[in-house]
Amino acid sequence: MQTAERQTVYRWGLIWAGSLVALVGFVLLGVAVSRSQAWAEVASSLGVSLMGWGSLLSTLNALSIIPVELGLKQPLALGGTQFLVAGTLAWLAGWGILAAGIRRAPATTEGPSPAAGATLYPRLAGYRDFYWSTLGAYGGGVLLAEMVLILLQTLLSSGVQLDEATAASSSWKLAPPWAFAVALLVACGVAFISGAIGAARAKRLSLPEATIGVFYLGLPIPILLTLLDRVSILQARLGPLLREVTYVAGLIGRPELSYWLVFGLLVLMLVLGINSGFVAAGSGRLDLRAGFELFVARRHVAVFRPSLLLGTMAVLMLGIVPPLLIYGIVRAVEAAVERTRIRALGLADPLAAAEALHKLKLREQSPTMMMTALSVGGVGVGVMALIVVLSVMSGFEIDLQQKILGTHAHAVVSKYAGDLPEYPKLMEQIAKVPGVIGQSPFITNQVMIVSDGNVDGVVIKGIDPDTVGSVTDLPGYMLPGGSLEYLKKPELILSDRVRRGAGGPMLDDKPAGGQGSGTQSAPEEEEEEDPIIGKRTKPAQEQVLAGIVLGRELAAALRVVVGDKVNIVSPLGTELGPQGPMPKSRVFRVAGVFYSGMYEYDAKFVYILLDEAAKFFDVKGANGIDLKVADIDDARHIAAEVVRKLGSYPYRARDWSETNRNLFSALRLEKLVMGIILSIIIIVAAGLIVATVIMLVLEKRKEISVLKALGVPDGGIVKIFLAEGLQIGVAGGLLGLLSGLAWCLFIEKVGIKLDPQVYYIPALPVKIEPVQTILAVVIAVLVTYLASIYPALKASSVEPVEGLKAE
Repeated sequence: MQTAERQTVYRWGLIWAGSLVALVGFVLLGVAVSRSQAWAEVASSLGVSLMGWGSLLSTLNALSIIPVELGLKQPLALGGTQFLVAGTLAWLAGWGILAAGIRRAPATTEGPSPAAGATLYPRLAGYRDFYWSTLGAYGGGVLLAEMVLILLQTLLSSGVQLDEATAASSSWKLAPPWAFAVALLVACGVAFISGAIGAARAKRLSLPEATIGVFYLGLPIPILLTLLDRVSILQARLGPLLREVTYVAGLIGRPELSYWLVFGLLVLMLVLGINSGFVAAGSGRLDLRAGFELFVARRHVAVFRPSLLLGTMAVLMLGIVPPLLIYGIVRAVEAAVERTRIRALGLADPLAAAEALHKLKLREQSPTMMMTALSVGGVGVGVMALIVVLSVMSGFEIDLQQKILGTHAHAVVSKYAGDLPEYPKLMEQIAKVPGVIGQSPFITNQVMIVSDGNVDGVVIKGIDPDTVGSVTDLPGYMLPGGSLEYLKKPELILSDRVRRGAGGPMLDDKPAGGQGSGTQSAPEEEEEEDPIIGKRTKPAQEQVLAGIVLGRELAAALRVVVGDKVNIVSPLGTELGPQGPMPKSRVFRVAGVFYSGMYEYDAKFVYILLDEAAKFFDVKGANGIDLKVADIDDARHIAAEVVRKLGSYPYRARDWSETNRNLFSALRLEKLVMGIILSIIIIVAAGLIVATVIMLVLEKRKEISVLKALGVPDGGIVKIFLAEGLQIGVAGGLLGLLSGLAWCLFIEKVGIKLDPQVYYIPALPVKIEPVQTILAVVIAVLVTYLASIYPALKASSVEPVEGLKAE
């Protein structure tokens, strides 16, 4: 005979009284802390106390800070000390009274009831007492998943040393985004397995244990990471250890948002594991078979009917109005023809006509089938919208990234202070670093550029024409009529008069690829008659000036073309003139015009020869070295390896993600927020799925009762309706995937034109990324799976007698 289960007795008078006393104590402590002006020091300790991690110890620790603040800042009056003592006593007394109000009920002295020992029908989600082992599985699973994520991310990003003797050549590491992806998958697996094991052992959902485990064991780490950038002590102690984690979290510009999104994902995987373990072992024994349940689910909902799939696909591709009009016309015609045939058949054979009429009614869709179609369509619309929007935003991001990296280097090596006169020797050492595929020295500064028509402030950069093409795409951006070779050979630059006579290209010409037509020779200049001596002579040749390359927007603003003169004025350097110090200036001749597609670069960047920049700015050597790496996602680690190769200080390196951090962080954050917002469509579709499955439960009460009477356990009923919800999610996800890819290909091939004067691109870009595309389908399937849990539990609670007594 089984013993009676012990119950808990709540004395609500003591509970309310204890809560009131504890609240008064908390208010008094708040007054004491406010009088001591110690909230900044006490807040973190009180926060940990409220989380339940050693409440009494954390509270006493927080209170111990107050006397220190009193002694260091200003002595409190006697009233402040009284608030402190009274608040502490009231706080402890309140919790003591509250604890006294919760007691175990004494064991009953009555004998067993007449039904003792009888086999009762087991309730699938019946309540049992609190299990510490289940709490450990759930809470420990979340905590272990978080620790695995942090440790694995740090290990994979920093590199695994395979051989200490050849550490440089035999270390295995991944780029930070890929390392995070691998670590996140492993952590999700740990959370899922922990939840499944805990639910399988408890044979129930164990919601109290799951809530307490997530709250007490799962929240501290994301809270700690959120406070990492705000508390100097944590930054000093944990910052160097967690730099890989904080770097990946900061890629979207809001690290705290990354921490909580990952935490939410781990909790979601724990919930999925709990549900899976509960379904597998909730009936009292481990049952992983699902063939019978899948067969019944397919017959119930019939999601994969060709007519349903094709109709939903037509709605997703063509919109809702045209397919519904065509469908309504076809069905109306079919019904009219069939009823006419049945009416004619009834005159000859009434029994055959009645059978045909019965078949016609069976073919008509029930309300449940209509809601199933709407649910599939809702999931499909959500997945399609998510794929299309994210692909377009990825297209913008990739196009912008290509333009930025086409103008700027992947990484820049420089000194903390001073120039690089030894840059040739440094380039020899950098060339030996694995992953570096190009390098070029540079000198950069800010100057003013003046022409006959306008003046503007620009960034001037001295480059080496022989090596700049190995780092950037500047040679390919050159418009016809100019060339980077003119920087080395300024005597080849066409004069303005000869260029116009030869019919040079306009500034609106697009890049022709390569370095333009800079090698063409100037036509012979015609002789002109001197008005004084009356003889024909050749005009005097213009002075050979150093060349300069301008952006197309800047050249249009200055109203200059190839061969015109511009004056560069540097306010930083000064020259001694007749009236004292004057800004340094020098005349250059336009050697070419480039077009990168980015207005900011085409309007603010100019290029001259490296040696000319060194003379103009009095620089010894170069300001830095531009690098191009094989893997742009791993540019940060390659740049760090370059610095280690050069001997660290005084050299430093910055990668492209650091120099353009704000821009790309904003793009990633925008994509993330758009993805979350569009996921609401899938959540709305999940509401339709809940309604659809509940209607299936109400419609199939008789069938559920028959199945349970035949011996199908509650876990089997849950599997049937979970499978029905999953079928809706899978069908909608696949249809959304196909329609989303089709729309992306349509936009890519046909194109949606944009105004180049407003946007920096002529057409809407699309970039289909496999990971985010698959992720959209996975999100839809997971949401539909979660939405099916409640209706499945309701279906399992149907009693066979209740379902059959009305039949």
